[in-house]
Amino acid sequence: MTVVAIVGGGITGLALAYRLRSRGKDVVLLEGETRLGGNIQTRRRDGLLTEAGPNSFLDKEPATRELAAAVGVEDRIRAADPAAKARYLYTRGRLRAVPASPPAFLKSDILPLGARLRVVAELFTGRVSGEVDESLGAFGRRHLGTTATATLLDAVQTGIYAGDMEALSVGATFPQLTKLEREHRSLILGAIRTQGAQRKALPAGGPAKLRGALSTFDGGLQTLVDGLATMLGPAVHTGAKVEGLQPGHGGWRVSVREHGRQAELMASRVVLATPAYVTAGLLRPLDEPLSALVEGIAYAPIAVVHLAYAPGSTPAPDGFGFLVPGLEKRRLLGAIHASTVFPFRAEGGHVLYTCMVGGARRPDLVKLDEEALVTLAREELKELAGVTASPVFAEAIRWPRGIPQYNVGHLERVASIDAALARLPGLHLAGNAYKGVGINDCIRNAFALGDMLA
Repeated sequence: MTVVAIVGGGITGLALAYRLRSRGKDVVLLEGETRLGGNIQTRRRDGLLTEAGPNSFLDKEPATRELAAAVGVEDRIRAADPAAKARYLYTRGRLRAVPASPPAFLKSDILPLGARLRVVAELFTGRVSGEVDESLGAFGRRHLGTTATATLLDAVQTGIYAGDMEALSVGATFPQLTKLEREHRSLILGAIRTQGAQRKALPAGGPAKLRGALSTFDGGLQTLVDGLATMLGPAVHTGAKVEGLQPGHGGWRVSVREHGRQAELMASRVVLATPAYVTAGLLRPLDEPLSALVEGIAYAPIAVVHLAYAPGSTPAPDGFGFLVPGLEKRRLLGAIHASTVFPFRAEGGHVLYTCMVGGARRPDLVKLDEEALVTLAREELKELAGVTASPVFAEAIRWPRGIPQYNVGHLERVASIDAALARLPGLHLAGNAYKGVGINDCIRNAFALGDMLA
């Protein structure tokens, strides 16, 4: 009974299964749905490649590169087109380019002059006293001022968390910011010093890998999931819903309903790599207080709307896309210029937009039906980006519980969860609900857990 049972076949569970197998461990992966990958889901239709969930990753994580190489898809990593470097914000009634350097920022119109000068005054910001789990909004106002926080910082978090800046914990969502404050007092000074140290540390003539380029795979993110599924082979069981866990005899008894048949599996260790709300249900009969801690992790609903336009019917947009700060009171969180970022995702010169709707501020919009969501996205693209053509392709995907929200108190909550797990030896939790929501975070944390369990 030395098998490790992994519950959940998202990218965390798959990466963990690979890592344990590479360390000589026997694993079985149990996924309740009929497909693997969780929110990662690439669709191919009418010459278009669309992503139902995450769109890309930053190519800067060694664990992600290692995983891609191990499953034979490293050579299929595709960096974003150089034309996609520009980024935009919709603010004060129109799209404005995000400046790429401090001098460009001072000359830009991304913020009013007074707000830009207030950002410069960040050089004289003092540290917060004591250990305070501060909201992202409060932290931003201390360092950058009200306008820059409500415009720039809110847009950044929207692109990652689709959250509420007054609820999100800065220490949990952007730990690099609190680290800069702790070590350098000023974020600007800290960024300058850190970048200088990083440049000195780069080896001359070193490899071009891990440059932090926005990337995906030829064939979409599903390429990595499919490669892992092939590598893991019969260790993966889809349509296998775990209905209960019981400790005993130095391990765990796992009750599984697989394709309608009831079965039991004995495992030396169990890893729950499921969403927090699923994990909480499995924990409830074992440890009610621990279950409540996990269940307290909120999720922001999100809808993804893809709109494709015929060649020549609308100008191809430049840059990565645009984000919309909450103060603009729009119904769109932002849009990715998918066919500009990754031209191979739209054949024949089609223009493809990926629009985001909902989030923590407008959860009601995710309840709209597909037709209403498509209409909403078309209306917003017309008003914000001037897209007046009719799409030749449209689809909407709703995630009622889409993105975990690391709200104020999250770090303390996770510490309490880790401490409570000591009451259930051999049981572990993993996934994007705890210590990082991105693909790189999930893979890196899965590797770390795999190394610990090996």
